[in-house]
Order: sequence, then C-alpha cells, then structure tokens
Amino acid sequence: MKIKNLVLVAIIALTSSITFAQKKSINVSNSGIEWVGKKITGQHSGTLQFSRGYITLNGDQITGGSFTVNMNSVAVTDLEGKGKTNLEGHLKSDDFFGVAKYKTATLIIKKAKKVGSIYKISGDLTIKGKTSSISFEATLKGNNFTSSLKVDRTKYGIRYGSGSFFENLGDKAIDNEFELKVNIKF
Repeated sequence: MKIKNLVLVAIIALTSSITFAQKKSINVSNSGIEWVGKKITGQHSGTLQFSRGYITLNGDQITGGSFTVNMNSVAVTDLEGKGKTNLEGHLKSDDFFGVAKYKTATLIIKKAKKVGSIYKISGDLTIKGKTSSISFEATLKGNNFTSSLKVDRTKYGIRYGSGSFFENLGDKAIDNEFELKVNIKF
C-alpha cells in the first residue's frame, strides 16, 4: 500500500511540473485588422476580418499558430458612397487581392521568441497564393494578441501602381508597403 501511495505521489508531482501546450482559438467576432495603404497624394484606411485562427502556447511561450483572413471582408473606412464602393471593388479585383480566386490570406507562425514582454515572431504569410517569410513583433496579454506590421505587397504579386515596376506614375504611385494593426481576442 505504501508503494502504491508513493508511486501515486510521484506521478502527481511529475505531471504537475510538466507544462502542456495550450491551443487558444480566436474569437473572430471580437478580432480584426485595421489597414492603411499610402500613396503620394494621401492614404486610405479600412478593415479586414478573420475567418478562423489559433495560437499555441507552452506556458507563456508562443510555439505556433495559424490565422486565416477573409479577403472578401476588405472594407474602406475613410470614404463613403460611390468612392467607398469603387475602392473596395478595386481592392477586391485582380489588380490587388483577386478575391474571386483568392478568398483567404493566411499567416502560419513558425517561430516565436519572448524578449521581455514582446514576442519576436517569424512566419509564412500567404496572399494571392504566394507565400513569403515575414517577421514582426507582437504582444500577448491575457487573451489579447496585438501587433503592428508592414507588408510589402509586391512580394505577393500585387504590383498595381508600384513605382518599383512602372515608370511615369507621378502622383498616382502607391507605396509598396501597407500597414496592418492586428487585434486578436481569444
């Protein structure tokens, strides 16, 4: 009987010291992305919505994750009426995100390192069927994951209005990078 109790205590002690990976699923209705695209004459802003996603943790260390964005959800927030409708249509067209064919964009977290309260994250971002490595910083506080990052659209075949690929654009040139402010709730 004493041996059984000793074994039971040893098993409890061993299993309580092991940290198990935890998978946190995204709350899509309370999460989102704000975007800003800049051009010579100004900028436009809007939002995107997630369709699903999760992050895996081992203690307080991010060990992986996957997030999928519904590209058809692209919305313009700085315009109204016909201007808003036209720009949303253009962003959904093949000139930009080609949402008829490429309905989603995905980020797969490959590596994360916690430095103080900041996570340095590396992963694979896929937009328009093209995948490119990306690195960015993020914070994770409780059930809230936030990040601000820049994405070079030309790495994903989005070259419309890019001064890097077209000459004589003048004041119609569009920056290659767009900014994302990500707010994810779990």
